[in-house]
Amino acid sequence: MKKLTIATRGSQLALWQSNHIKAILEEQNPGLEVELNVIVTSGDRIIDRPLAAIGGKGLFLKELEEAMLRGEAQIAVHSLKDVPTVMPDGLVLAAITEREDVRDALLSQKYADIDSLPKKAVVGTSSLRRRMQIEKIRPDIIIKDLRGNVDTRIRKLKEGEFDAIILAAAGINRLGLLDEVEYVYPISLYEMIPSMGQGALGIEAVNDEEVLKIVSRLEDEFSRIETTIERDFVDELHGGCHVPIGVNATVLENNDVIIKAVLGLPNGTKILSDSKLVSKDKYKTVGREMAQEFIAKGARELLALAEEMQKEEANK
Repeated sequence: MKKLTIATRGSQLALWQSNHIKAILEEQNPGLEVELNVIVTSGDRIIDRPLAAIGGKGLFLKELEEAMLRGEAQIAVHSLKDVPTVMPDGLVLAAITEREDVRDALLSQKYADIDSLPKKAVVGTSSLRRRMQIEKIRPDIIIKDLRGNVDTRIRKLKEGEFDAIILAAAGINRLGLLDEVEYVYPISLYEMIPSMGQGALGIEAVNDEEVLKIVSRLEDEFSRIETTIERDFVDELHGGCHVPIGVNATVLENNDVIIKAVLGLPNGTKILSDSKLVSKDKYKTVGREMAQEFIAKGARELLALAEEMQKEEANK
C-alpha cells in the first residue's frame, strides 16, 4: 500500500489527533503517503441543541464511517470515548492508542476547583455523565448546556457566559491549552469517573488485511485491556450517549486492574456506584460481570428513567 487516507472531522482537536496519527504512520511505514479527508459531520453542524437530544456522540462518526465504506478513506481517528460499542459491518476498531490523562478537568477564570465555586455558579457541559456527578457534589450550582469545539467553549468561558466549564483533560493537554485560562483543575477519579475510553484514541478501519496490518502497530496493550472492560460494561447495560454512565479501568503495576463505575439520573438525585479490583487476565469478562451486578441493583430501570427525563427536558 502506497497511500492511506484518514477520514477526520475539521475541529482543532480532531485535526490534531489525525495529524498525530498521520505522523506516526509515516514514520513507521517509510514510503507510505498519508492524507486527510476532512468531513463536516452532523454533530458539528447542529450546535444549538443538547447533544443527547439530537442523537448523541454517534453523530460525530456517522459521516466518517460512510466515507470509509464508500472507499473515500481507509481509517478514521476518534476520541475513543465518542465511539459506540457496536461497529458497523465492514469496519473494525483496529487499534487503541496509549492513553493520555483519563480525567475530566474544570476550567475557570476565577475559581481554582470545584469547592471554590460559589452557590449558583454556572457550569457548562454537554455531558449527562459530568452533569450527574457535578450535581451530586454541588447540588447548589446551575448546569448549562455547552456545545461547540474546544476553542468555542473556552471563548464562552472567557466572555463570562460560564463561571466554569468541564472538558476532557486529554484534549486540553493535546492542544496545549493549559495556559489559556487562569485555572485548570484535573478532577480526581474520586470526584468524577470519566467516560468509557476517555484519554485514548480509537482507530476505526475498513476490514482490509493490508490496512489492519499497518494500523496494528498503533495498538497499546494496556489501553486495550482497560477500554475493553469499560466498553463491555456500557454495552452490557445497553447504555448509549443518551444516559449518564461513567466507568474507568486502570491497570496497576502488579497487573491487577481497578475498576470504578457510576450511573444514575442526570440531576444526581439517584446514583449507583461501585469499584472492583481484579486480575488483569479477567479483562475479557469482568466488564460484563460488573454490569450484571449493577443490573441486579436496578441499573436498567434507573437508566430508562434517566433517558425519559432527558427526553422531557429536550422537548421543553
